Amino acid sequence: MAVDMELTAKTKRPAGEPCCEPVVYPDVQREQAQRMSKIAKALGDPVRLQLVDVLRKHAGKVCVCELVPLFDLSQPTVSHHLKVLRDAGIVGSERPGLWSYYYVKADALEEFSAWLS
Repeated sequence: MAVDMELTAKTKRPAGEPCCEPVVYPDVQREQAQRMSKIAKALGDPVRLQLVDVLRKHAGKVCVCELVPLFDLSQPTVSHHLKVLRDAGIVGSERPGLWSYYYVKADALEEFSAWLS
């Protein structure tokens, strides 16, 4: 059985004209996305994720010398990971003497966590 269909020639849309309207728009503004991206990138490394887990479970500040034995890494490497977390705003640190003491910032992950849920 033959079906007659009317064929129309395709036309090219003018340059700069959108092909269609977006289905949804992002709720996250650019500045907020940049902050959360920095946090996500810092947490994207398994060692850094484990470091945050240890610091989060600890009641107070943890000396870097207590963290090094938990990983098969040198002290400078653990310190580097802690610096990345500190730069992302996830952890804070104090250096009262020779060693640095680290802790998770209480509100550091709230925005990220709220967006995920």
